[in-house]
Amino acid sequence: MIYLVGLGAGGAQELSEYALNALRRAQRVFLTHPDHPSARALKWAGVDYEPCPQEPEKALELILNAPERAVAVATPGHPLVANLLSATILQAATERGRPVRLVPSRSFIEPTLEAVLFPAVEGLQVLDARRLPHLRFDPTVPSLWFGVETPERLRAVQQQLARFYPPAFEAFLIHAPGDESLTEYRRVALHQLHQLPCDAITYLLVPSCSRREQVYSGFEGLARVVAALRAPDGCPWDREQTHESLKPHLLEETYETLEAIDSGDPVALREELGDLLLQVLMHSQMARETGAFDIDGVVQYLTEKLISRHPHVFGEAHAETAEQVLKNWDRTKQAQSGRESVLEGVPRAMPALARAQEISKRAARVGFEWDSIYGVLDKLREEETELRHTIESGDRDRIASELGDLLFTVVNIARHAQVDAEDALRTMVDRFTRRFQWMEAEAARQGRALESLSADEWEELWQRAKESVEN
Repeated sequence: MIYLVGLGAGGAQELSEYALNALRRAQRVFLTHPDHPSARALKWAGVDYEPCPQEPEKALELILNAPERAVAVATPGHPLVANLLSATILQAATERGRPVRLVPSRSFIEPTLEAVLFPAVEGLQVLDARRLPHLRFDPTVPSLWFGVETPERLRAVQQQLARFYPPAFEAFLIHAPGDESLTEYRRVALHQLHQLPCDAITYLLVPSCSRREQVYSGFEGLARVVAALRAPDGCPWDREQTHESLKPHLLEETYETLEAIDSGDPVALREELGDLLLQVLMHSQMARETGAFDIDGVVQYLTEKLISRHPHVFGEAHAETAEQVLKNWDRTKQAQSGRESVLEGVPRAMPALARAQEISKRAARVGFEWDSIYGVLDKLREEETELRHTIESGDRDRIASELGDLLFTVVNIARHAQVDAEDALRTMVDRFTRRFQWMEAEAARQGRALESLSADEWEELWQRAKESVEN
């Protein structure tokens, strides 16, 4: 039999009669923390013990292979709270068919709360400082930190808390809870936390911090803001949104980002990129609420995809030109996705010109291509002639088909000229708009209605607009 015995949080009053009887029944007792105040209680009770090896592997072998029929492992507090060795023994004993009996006592949790009369009515997060910086917690729920036995560990906790709480936020640093002769605590502002002493029986209790008080910084802070907006007590508008309802906003923010890029204004671009990022975070938060995925999953999937599709950077492949990179990308993407065609995966929802250019690029990268731009220009003349003949027929369906062929050929000319067709048309429409508005203003200045202008007057006004309005 293996007894997992909890000695309570500290002094002799924490050692239960149930635990004491189990230790007396055991033929051999191992104590995991001989320097803990609970060790004194064992001495006063006349229980002989030996220190348990600190290395988990050695401790496990010694305990499981002990010749005695009844072996006890005595640990401060509760055996199942903040005790890795107990968890290891339970798993190994189960695998070997060894019986284990749990003899619990109070953990450090209750005495810590009692030391400062802290009612944990909002719940309580019990956190191991040794898991930093990879540990996550909710600042809106009180937290109790253990494993802060060194100044370095306490400073690490302080740095982590500074990302969520204001510097003047007060917490409790509690020493030796459960041992009335040693228990003491300090209420301290977080920015002063590193100045206080700590040891193996020191604990940090951090009250809850409201959303209005919290510090929000960096990407993680932004993600917490979005989560708060979507919370039951968050913003009614944000809570009502769905993936479908946000589609127009995602499209709008994308276009506004493109406009900011065109403007050349870095301040505007910074703002629009933030608005676009908000859309990503909103969709990720909604998915998190259903258990589908979260923003970390989005980031991790993207990271793995970028690494796998850039073997010339993270692997053994080679690519000397951008064209080679794109060919490698297409091959890798097609192999990983299981798609049969290089043209699969181009969204149908893309603007038609942009989709046409992407389709054209992919087809060209596998060899479906004219020798030069002049071959495409010849094709343009051919399509223009076919369109003329079709217009004469009056068949609207055929006209639409031939017009599509003509537009697709123009897109291929843009690709050969290394011009983005979508961007070129958008720029042209902007230019036309500015010139036409100039014409409107000039006609108004002359007191004339545009509708009254003759064809020659229109042409003259248009030429003046081209001279007056920059490209």
